[in-house]
Amino acid sequence: MPSLPFIESFKDKDPKFYEMINGIQELVNGESSLDPKTKLMIALAVDAAEGATQGVATISDILRNMGVTDEQIAEVLRITYFAKGNTVLSQSMAAFKK
Repeated sequence: MPSLPFIESFKDKDPKFYEMINGIQELVNGESSLDPKTKLMIALAVDAAEGATQGVATISDILRNMGVTDEQIAEVLRITYFAKGNTVLSQSMAAFKK
């Protein structure tokens, strides 16, 4: 996978830092116990939880090109909502502690 555009932008500005962050990207995207689709579904969930709209759009398109269905993408986003939403609910209970 090529470097993400915002990582690539460091190549000329800060070559030493670029090498470090590009190395991490290569580690994350390299061969591992998780297949590429699973890794991207996790990235989709994180981007959605963090409000990275462009990341969600881009990763969804990549996943579709890999054969992932809209139903599967929706399921990932439902799980993300449930996990992130539960954090809000559990933290809200602090308002009622005596």
